[in-house]
Amino acid sequence: MKSLIISSKLIIVLFSALVISAFSCGNSNSSKSAATISEAPKTASISSLLSEQQFNELFPQRNKFYTYAAFIKAANELGQVSVKVTKRGTSVYQYIRTDKKTGKSATVRQDADWNEDWAKKKPDSIFTVDYGNFCTQFDANANKKELAAFFANIAHETRHGVNATYTDGLMFIHESNTALTYIAENDEYPPVAGKKYYGRGPMQLSYNGNYGLASTCIFGDSKLLLNNPDLVETDPVVAFKTAIYFWMTPETHKPSAHDVMTGKWQPSATDKAKGRTPGFGMTINIVNGEVECNKGENIYSMNDRIGFYQFFLKKLGITDANCACSCGKMEPYKY
Repeated sequence: MKSLIISSKLIIVLFSALVISAFSCGNSNSSKSAATISEAPKTASISSLLSEQQFNELFPQRNKFYTYAAFIKAANELGQVSVKVTKRGTSVYQYIRTDKKTGKSATVRQDADWNEDWAKKKPDSIFTVDYGNFCTQFDANANKKELAAFFANIAHETRHGVNATYTDGLMFIHESNTALTYIAENDEYPPVAGKKYYGRGPMQLSYNGNYGLASTCIFGDSKLLLNNPDLVETDPVVAFKTAIYFWMTPETHKPSAHDVMTGKWQPSATDKAKGRTPGFGMTINIVNGEVECNKGENIYSMNDRIGFYQFFLKKLGITDANCACSCGKMEPYKY
């Protein structure tokens, strides 16, 4: 996941790296199908959807770093966090992070231009990311479908094995070339001297902007991961939190993968003109669209993600009849 996140000037994310995600275009409309599944009882926790035995069977060759216990703990802990994001104009942000366990809220980011007269005259757009909705928001089948899509993307990002076996996910803790620094100019999240922000964790979080924003949302402190990006490859709970963060958080021009897989996101007229449609293929566009999308149907990496998705759906005992799995004709988002 090598996508960049845009802020006051340039803020980076997945995944890529994971990942702010789309504050955004067409994100406020709910589809009829989303309204229908929202009536079903919410899943209490991911552990009720997925057992440790199932997790181990889905990732039989995984690095021992990636454990079921770490995944569940990451989802449960991050599930106690919500972030209210207010955007003024196109590039000025305020983030208010709430710890649902204590009820305490704090402003964890407010851009320098927030109180400028020109900014105040711009319309505000507001949304809240509730990380507790990760794969739990709807009924069991809808949540399993989202989980299969999430697993498919992290499996591809971290695979190291034999093609088309789909048993080789969660093998890499960081990308193979650690000489690359992945540093970009960023007013809000400047890099720390001597630190590298190469891809780490299940979603291969990359670039200083992504590390800073992920740290802001997850911990309420941008400096924690900016100062110590190695936490994403030494603490498995933190690693999984960065992947869940990326999955749940819209970027400036993109919806979140969560909103796509749960039916909340519906394409705007512009999206439709660019071939963007709801379905698994849209999650590929979000995670790594510039590299894998709008290039036809014979792109290995896109097809590998699709193969993982179909493999995990079957393993979880569900189907996705209207998959819209390909992003071969979808234009990627531009920054």
